[in-house]
Amino acid sequence: MTVVLAAIGVVAGAALQSATGFGFSLVAAPVLFAAVGPKPAVGALIVVGTFTSVLTIATEGRRPQPLRREATLLLGWALPGALVGVVILRALSAQALQIALTVGVVLALVLRHTTRRVVERPTPRWAGPLAGFSSGTLTTSTSTSGPPLVTYLLGRGYEPGAMRDTLTVCFLALNPIGALALAVTGTTDAVPDLTLLAVLIPATALGQLAGRPLFARLAVGGSYEPVLTGVLLVSIAAGLIATFTS
Repeated sequence: MTVVLAAIGVVAGAALQSATGFGFSLVAAPVLFAAVGPKPAVGALIVVGTFTSVLTIATEGRRPQPLRREATLLLGWALPGALVGVVILRALSAQALQIALTVGVVLALVLRHTTRRVVERPTPRWAGPLAGFSSGTLTTSTSTSGPPLVTYLLGRGYEPGAMRDTLTVCFLALNPIGALALAVTGTTDAVPDLTLLAVLIPATALGQLAGRPLFARLAVGGSYEPVLTGVLLVSIAAGLIATFTS
């Protein structure tokens, strides 16, 4: 039953990421954290997260067009953040990690909403480094690196296609960065179970394929940003519920 629930979470997360460019770990992580514990869950999410990003880039029949300068900035700052995330993973409980993630996402959404209501202005220079560092930290502590990246890119005002491709490229690079950080710090208990991966990888492919038709509708209909904001709010609520009822 635990494996079945994990597979359902992965299907839903992969479909969401295929449709919006992020959300895989936000949906799948709470289930896996409850099923196998934080460290093995982070390892498993790194593997299947890489797989869904590869599917997005390699099987959609088009050439991705990420924002290269933004991706380079974010990933450069994610490197030291990933090492900090390992320290946090070892030191804090699953409940504490989920609370920290929730507080960070809520504050980011409040700041984004307040800034847009007051005046539209460019994001400050420190926003990119902070988003990259935070994303790297979350990669190895909770495997939910999306919120800082989404908040930053939304603030820059990029169109949905470029934003989705940039997120995909960032996630594709963040997962190996996270795996490397876990390896060099000797966090061997994060190595995922092969039997679990044998179930989760096909589930990831199923979800990724299911989510593809949804992106075109969101981008054309002008509902891309509201949907992303809604997903963030729902996912952090679900994460808190799963953490404290497990």
